[in-house]
Amino acid sequence: MWYNGLVCKPIQERVIHLVEPLFMKPVFQEKIWGGSRLNTVFGFELPSDKIGEDWAISAHPHGKSVIENGPFKGQTLDQLWQDHQELFGHQSEEVFPLLVKILDAEDDLSVQVHPDDEYGKHHAGELGKTECWYIIDAAPGAEIIYGHHAQTKEELAEMIQEGRWDDLLKHVPVRKGDFFFVPSGTMHAIGKGIMILETQQSSDTTYRVYDYDRKDAQGNTRELHIQQSIDVTNVPDHAPELAIKEVRKGNSAITTYLQTEFFNVYEWLVKGECSFKAFAPYTLMTVIEGFGYLVVDGKEYELNMGTSCILPNQVKEWQIKGDVRIIASDTAKNNK
Repeated sequence: MWYNGLVCKPIQERVIHLVEPLFMKPVFQEKIWGGSRLNTVFGFELPSDKIGEDWAISAHPHGKSVIENGPFKGQTLDQLWQDHQELFGHQSEEVFPLLVKILDAEDDLSVQVHPDDEYGKHHAGELGKTECWYIIDAAPGAEIIYGHHAQTKEELAEMIQEGRWDDLLKHVPVRKGDFFFVPSGTMHAIGKGIMILETQQSSDTTYRVYDYDRKDAQGNTRELHIQQSIDVTNVPDHAPELAIKEVRKGNSAITTYLQTEFFNVYEWLVKGECSFKAFAPYTLMTVIEGFGYLVVDGKEYELNMGTSCILPNQVKEWQIKGDVRIIASDTAKNNK
C-alpha cells in the first residue's frame, strides 16, 4: 500500500529457527474428585486441595499452556500454532491436535464417554476425544471402569435408565505402570486412588452417564448427558488390543505403547544417558518419575517430576541424562 509517497508492506511474523525445547507452565483444574497429590508427589504449588488435573501441554481454550522460556516466553501454545508453524513442521490442522494431562483422582470420576470427530464437530464444535492412560500410581485395590456389557443400543439404554450399573459396567483392577487405550465411544471412569498421565485429542467434550448421585459444595448434582452417551457409546464393547514394543539401549529402554491415526505414545526410561533422533515434526514429553537433564544443541535443561515441554521441528536430536521416566508423544504418521 502507499502512504505519503512511501511504500508500506504488511507486517509479517518473524520466522525463528529455534533449536531449544519449549517448556510449558502447568494449568491446574479444580475438580469435585480432585486432591493434593500434584503437590505432594509432583511438587507443584496448588491453588486449592481439590486439584484434579494438570493440563501439562495444552492449546485448548479451557486451559492454554504458557511458554516459560526462550524467545516465545509468555506466549500461549495456541498463539505459536497459529503464528509460528515453522516450529511444528507446517501442519495442516486448524488447532494444535493434542492435550497432555496429569490426573489425580482422590475420588471416583464420573462414568463417561467421549464422541468421535464427526459427532464432536457437529454437536460440540470441536474434535472428538480418543485418549490413553499411563498409570503413574494406584492405591491397593484401585480399579477403573473400562467398557460395558450391553450387547445392543436398546439394552444399553434400558440398563442406564434402570440404573443397573453393576450389571452394565466392566471393572478392571489397575496397578502402577499399566497402560490403557481409550478410543472415542468407550464407556470409562478413573477410580479413586489413581494418578495417570493422559494423552488425548485436544477436546474437552465429555458426556457424563453416571455420577454416583453426589453433590458439589453448593448441594447441586452435576449434569448428566444420557442421550448423547447412548448415541456415541460403542455397542457391543470391544477392548482394543495393544502391540507394545520395547527396545533396550544399554540400561535404558524405549517402549512404544501406541501408534494410532491420532497420536503415538512412548515411554522413555533413561538410566544413565540415552540419545534420540526426531522421527516426527515435533515431540511432546512429560517427566513422571525421577530427575535428569535434557541436552539440546549442547545446552542442558533440568528435568524434574512434572516438567513438560515440546521439542520443536528444528530439534533433530537430543540426549537425556539421569534416572528418569518420561511419557512422550507425537503425531507422526510414518514413524516406524
